[in-house]
Amino acid sequence: MSPVEARIRAANTERAGAFVGYLPVGFPDLATSIAGAIALAEAGADVIELGLPYSDPVMDGPVIQRATQAALAGGFRLRHAFEALREITAAVDAPVLLMTYWNPVLAYGVERFADDVVAAGGAGLITPDLIPDEAAEWLAASDTHGLDRVFLAAPTSSDTRLDAAVAASRGFVYTVSTMGITGARADVDSAARTLVARLREHGATNACVGLGVSTAAQVAEILGYADGAIVGSALVAALADGGLDRLTDVARDLASGTAVLPAGR
Repeated sequence: MSPVEARIRAANTERAGAFVGYLPVGFPDLATSIAGAIALAEAGADVIELGLPYSDPVMDGPVIQRATQAALAGGFRLRHAFEALREITAAVDAPVLLMTYWNPVLAYGVERFADDVVAAGGAGLITPDLIPDEAAEWLAASDTHGLDRVFLAAPTSSDTRLDAAVAASRGFVYTVSTMGITGARADVDSAARTLVARLREHGATNACVGLGVSTAAQVAEILGYADGAIVGSALVAALADGGLDRLTDVARDLASGTAVLPAGR
């Protein structure tokens, strides 16, 4: 069992489920992004997603776009992601996944990228724009190095696509709550509950819901039917608006949602 899968299963045994938190590397600067990820884990995040800034972030909403563009403008380079990974994994027990669009991995070299993730203590990759049908090189490299690979499933995914995502994913399946881009929303789309049920029918054992999750109440609601809740924009906004202290407060509040056991659990 991978470290990510083990952590999510433990969270579902001990509490209502897992809290997965996202922050971009290099925002507002490299040192603060590292300290932020460590603070996030210490505040109760079970799994950390470390986002690689990218020049064309098609899946990201305005909060994350602003943060990643600021990181790029501040001089982010890919080597900084491995530096961050190394420092974060040395400081906390929470497994750390890199969330990255596929082109940087391809340009760097898939095997070389996998080598460097392992050397830095990373658990694997979330690849939002890579589909299993086109991931043969990554599937081979992740098998060789024992890395997790998280693929996305959307409300519009066909049964064939869900089969592929479940079969190819290791760690969890990233369950997109609603069609669109990232960003805090007042309500998490009810399509997420239906999608998780469909993923279960296709054999998924770990389904974590992301996009639009921003409150402890939403975390608790999601954990009534899913294995984990993924929060990004709310954490990035907290770091941008109030620094590490505000980030810690928001993360602790979000983590409190994992303590609310759903009826029948």
